[in-house]
Amino acid sequence: MRLFSRDRPKIKVESSKADGFSGWLKCTHCHEMIHTNELAENRNCCPKCDYHYRLSARERIDMLADPDTFEELFDDLRSVDALNFQDSESYPDRIKRAMEKSGSTEGVFVGTCTLSGHKIALGVLNFAFMAGSMGSVVGERLTLIIELALEQKIPLVIVSASGGARMQESILSLMQMAKTSAALAKLHEAGVPFISVLTNPTSGGVTASFASLGDIIIAEPEALICFAGPRVVEQVIRQKLPEGAQKSEFLLKHGMIDSIVKRHQMKEQLAQFLDFLTGNEREYVTMDTNQLFLLTDEA
Repeated sequence: MRLFSRDRPKIKVESSKADGFSGWLKCTHCHEMIHTNELAENRNCCPKCDYHYRLSARERIDMLADPDTFEELFDDLRSVDALNFQDSESYPDRIKRAMEKSGSTEGVFVGTCTLSGHKIALGVLNFAFMAGSMGSVVGERLTLIIELALEQKIPLVIVSASGGARMQESILSLMQMAKTSAALAKLHEAGVPFISVLTNPTSGGVTASFASLGDIIIAEPEALICFAGPRVVEQVIRQKLPEGAQKSEFLLKHGMIDSIVKRHQMKEQLAQFLDFLTGNEREYVTMDTNQLFLLTDEA
């Protein structure tokens, strides 16, 4: 009888997955190794340096809306090739490919939901669909949700992540800048709050229109926020931009945005702003000088 054996246990150890991807990634910011599971559990933020990677539009909605409260609206609108635009491929082919790749029908989701109990109108740009570019349908959906917020007198929150105007629609795309801005002007006149949330990246005609018109403008850390990208600007002005120019921290310092909020705190911070901006009534008090002071105003 053998008491000892030199035979190795017959256990198969798999060193990597069949496709060669083990799930480990190097963070592009801190260069530390992180696992995709860690990213998923941390809302796509690096667990080592807290660098904010991009969230999908659906993930963003799930993060902000209370469970089972988001009701998508105006999703029947579809893009058409009004200009018969043709570059390396036809516009209808690009739309079809974008729908297959993203699993969605356009570059924005709009609807109503509650956020920490506050009923709001919510718009979230969908970067996975042609880089969240603003064409006629994106502009129309946003305008409709703005008008719904005005009609129902509920706060509006729009989360931006976009490459700007959609070149395949040319002037029709640029017209969406004026249309969304005009709708927001009416919302402002009615005293209905609009909070704009800027994420990485927010650029082009989106930055130059509705994204910069919020009563409060919030950005995620180190988000690229610009009209034209840094390389394009440097080529035009023929000089180097300051370090960190067009990032959230630079823009906060120079007054373009009001606050930088980390992703894990975003819903709580939005709820605090909504508490502050809504539910107020006009109240007056007579001071010793017999002058009336407006203490609070209707949202």
